Amino acid sequence: MHSIVEVRGVKCGYRCGYCGNAGGKASYGMWSHTMTVQDYQDLIDRGWRRSGKYVYKPLMNKTCCPQYTIRCHALNFHPSKTHKKTLKKVNRFLSKGEIMISEGSCDTEDLSNDAENSALITEINYILLSIQIENSSFKFFGKVNAALESRRDFFQKHEKKSVFLILGKGADPSRPLCQKAKDMRKERQLQKEQQKQQEAESSSVNPVPSKSSSNQPKSLEEFITEFLPNDPLHRLEVRLVRSNPPSPQFKASFDASYQVYKLYQMAIHKDPPDKSTESQFKRFLCDSPLEAETAPDGPDVGYGSFHQQYWLDGRIVAVGVLDILPSCVSSVYLYYHPEFSSLSLGTYSALREIAFTRQLQQQSPKLAYYYLGFYVHSCPKMRYKGQYRPSDLLCPETYTWVSIERCIPRLEISAYSRLSENAQGGDACALKELGRVLVLHRRTVMPYAAYARKRKGSNDEKEVEQYASLVGQTCAEKILLYRA
Repeated sequence: MHSIVEVRGVKCGYRCGYCGNAGGKASYGMWSHTMTVQDYQDLIDRGWRRSGKYVYKPLMNKTCCPQYTIRCHALNFHPSKTHKKTLKKVNRFLSKGEIMISEGSCDTEDLSNDAENSALITEINYILLSIQIENSSFKFFGKVNAALESRRDFFQKHEKKSVFLILGKGADPSRPLCQKAKDMRKERQLQKEQQKQQEAESSSVNPVPSKSSSNQPKSLEEFITEFLPNDPLHRLEVRLVRSNPPSPQFKASFDASYQVYKLYQMAIHKDPPDKSTESQFKRFLCDSPLEAETAPDGPDVGYGSFHQQYWLDGRIVAVGVLDILPSCVSSVYLYYHPEFSSLSLGTYSALREIAFTRQLQQQSPKLAYYYLGFYVHSCPKMRYKGQYRPSDLLCPETYTWVSIERCIPRLEISAYSRLSENAQGGDACALKELGRVLVLHRRTVMPYAAYARKRKGSNDEKEVEQYASLVGQTCAEKILLYRA
């Protein structure tokens, strides 16, 4: 089985979705009629990415916002404090239907130290109390004063659980002034340091035995299921369905999945209703060049393209589009019902996908990475991908992996950077022999040298050379380049 691609060439001067530059983006693209999972794995390890059947590679030294391929070491991943908060928030919602509006010490309390800000606190309180929680989703209603009285009992009931709101009309003069959050954090840190020092002193006198395995930090999987009772208020089921070729389960849920996508595009990306058509959805997220494959040492579900559906109480609320490849799970896209945007489903799904990668690795030892797409350091809103650690970025010149901690100082200086610290290092798969590039001409497979002899006077050598240099010698000798 061979991969077959057709060159689309360089695309320059189009609008960048990261910085808004009207003509700053540049990439090289090709149409993939069919592709093996190993060939696609090799391509994404050279900075390529697919959108439907279109496979493209940013021209890193020309585009305004360089996009670096990023991968997370799934087996060594530990959730950060922010990740844990997201998992707890979702689990509280599933358990009791509670949605947190803010967590911990409310920052607005810091404003209550003077009379002028006290009036502002009163306004904030009224606005917060005008939020009515019905059917586990946010709805707003008009008369704030009526809301204050009608919902006071509700918020008093939940104030010590997971809905943290400020009641009353500003600062209470009978109570001591609130400390600023910054001062409180300093005080807590000082207490922790003192406690550690005391423990260290006592342990030198009475050594504490080493921690048992039961005291090890919780795993990601434990955080995902933490606090979930046997009979939660809401039931969440995650289903993996093959999208190409479409499985019966995918076909049966297609319309429901598409409707969620349409709502997401309109609410989150502000697309007009007529833009997110069914055919556009199919081209973008359902069509895939990847062939469904299985292997003796591969995962039970096989390789290829899938949709991971999140079913809440019997309806789809989010879908993660994934490619399962020989060495990784590659995230293609995530969309969700806007009604549940407060649950941080983008973060939640990424954590579930990392856990899924770890599950697959138990069946297929070399499948150990989770690819998050592109990391764009020059765009602050895209830097969140760097929080899934340990992670690496792909050097755009040597195509070797470099830990993100070593990359960030370089990217702070220049948006485009050679990330590899090895000055003598080069591209191990650089094009060496153009004549060995495989082409498909009139249903016949042949090396480019034979094709060029057949097609005397052909002027496509530069085009083929550019293609081969971007895919690399190894891929160029496996993938068939279609020649009309």
